[in-house]
Amino acid sequence: MKEYFTRLFNYDKYTNLLVAENIVKAGSPNDSTRLMAHLLTAQQIWLARCNGESATGRVLWPEDWKADELAKVAEENGKAWLDLLNTYTAADFDKTINYQNLQGDSFENKLSDILAHVINHGTHHRAQIGQQLKLSGIEKLPVTDYIYYIRTH
Repeated sequence: MKEYFTRLFNYDKYTNLLVAENIVKAGSPNDSTRLMAHLLTAQQIWLARCNGESATGRVLWPEDWKADELAKVAEENGKAWLDLLNTYTAADFDKTINYQNLQGDSFENKLSDILAHVINHGTHHRAQIGQQLKLSGIEKLPVTDYIYYIRTH
């Protein structure tokens, strides 16, 4: 399972960097920048939770991020997730993570389910960003399909 999630988080980092680059190329449309900032912030929140840290009080939809900052954060997030994955044993993927949502309500989920959520959340918002970039005039979006990534890397 560790190898599988490592592939997924490498893909996630790669596609986040591609999308961040295309947001800048498109002239940094506000909706795209805001969605990408949310995606990256959510990754940081889940990373904190997986590290046993509180995420209460964090801003999930930051309003003040600049498009030219997105790639740096995507790179940092990707490295942090991959570093964390490298610390896990096979048994860790079945462990329960206890956390609070941003309103302070308590939850618990299996680590592997949280990791799947982080990847799916990113894919969802990258698709929304792709739509926004098309609406802003980008004619050709980068290929962000997982299977394309696997075939080419």
